[in-house]
Amino acid sequence: MAGTGDEARRELLRRMYDAAVAAAHPARCLPPHLPEVPHGGRLIVVGAGKAGAAMAVAAGQHYAALNQSTRVTGSVVTRHGFALPPSIIAITEAGHPVPDDGSVRAAQQALDLARSATANDIVLCLLSGGASALWSAPVTGIDLTAKQALTRALLRAGARISEINCVRRHISAIKGGRLAAAASPARIITLAISDVPGDDPAVIGSGPTVADPTTLADARAVLERFAIVPPPEIAAALADPANETLKPGAPALAAATYHLIATPRASLEAAAALARAAGYDIDILGDAIEGEARDVGAIHARLALDAKRQGRRVAILSGGELTVTVRGNGAGGPNQEYALGLAIALGGAAGIGALAADTDGIDGGGGSATDPAGAIVSTDTLARAQTLALNPATILANNDSTAFFAALGDLVRCGPTQTNVNDFRAILIDP
Repeated sequence: MAGTGDEARRELLRRMYDAAVAAAHPARCLPPHLPEVPHGGRLIVVGAGKAGAAMAVAAGQHYAALNQSTRVTGSVVTRHGFALPPSIIAITEAGHPVPDDGSVRAAQQALDLARSATANDIVLCLLSGGASALWSAPVTGIDLTAKQALTRALLRAGARISEINCVRRHISAIKGGRLAAAASPARIITLAISDVPGDDPAVIGSGPTVADPTTLADARAVLERFAIVPPPEIAAALADPANETLKPGAPALAAATYHLIATPRASLEAAAALARAAGYDIDILGDAIEGEARDVGAIHARLALDAKRQGRRVAILSGGELTVTVRGNGAGGPNQEYALGLAIALGGAAGIGALAADTDGIDGGGGSATDPAGAIVSTDTLARAQTLALNPATILANNDSTAFFAALGDLVRCGPTQTNVNDFRAILIDP
């Protein structure tokens, strides 16, 4: 590394983020896992997620190069603003994190494609983060409006993704193993890019092709925990035994196989390699960290300050999915709120810089594809804020971290990255 000043740290932090994203890009991680087109049958591709478009393109190019395009068909859905020009696999767009009409159409199309499969076919499910919202097929008796309202309530309450997806699975006609059941007796192969703490297949995309260990009672308990009173039709659905998900050992899942092709841990390791080459020791706190974003930022600031006092030159890396309990009316996402909480707790300590950004390129919920991915913190972050009459604590209380970092020119902007292995956080400490 050429130096240890703010600019050198900023440059390295951005290269580390880019390396983490590149390690999980479908063009790199998908082709080695693609199955052969079955003899005498078709390869039917269904897929959903923020990496869906790039997964479809990579798969289409792979099979086109093998001159097998005529035996490959299917459709994937991605978030609005994330689409790419399709090859042999159709690409549609839908709402995220709150589902929309496109989410309903995409889920129904996936179910129809799966049901069209015969025993000679293979159904290939390309799954990545965001699929839970992008495939929205409410069970009988629930309309989209009710499901949208419930999703918003869970997000505003700060529910963890595992809790949100537990509820989603039990009011869906596609999640909780139901897509695999629709494809039976055909083989169904899932290739997944994980965006969830623990890489649990039942949580990634709400597990449309795997057994669900949770129950209707668990889903009801999530709503009780956050004091959410659901619309009557959702309460009725969560009390109906017919809406229980498929459980381990279900015969309909016998022909289903599942493979993780990219994980948050692998992306953290790719970033760590750059920091290590620049002379930093590496502390990886984990790839499954959850919690309130501002609080985790303060905790990580204390770790950084301790390392500084010990005279360590170290990069502290972490992943996972933080949450924001919305109390104000500002704009921002968990990575930006983490960065602001971190900056406040660091207090302008010299020799410390940090970057927090979502690997999908978009931080926060309900925004557009042009929203920032996250933010950078430098030693002079608080000093520059003071010159602009910005009060960090007041802004944090209003959940307005985007405005704070925009005023400083410290937002990370890259647009859709075409993948998603969740939050990426790195702190560089120079003694």
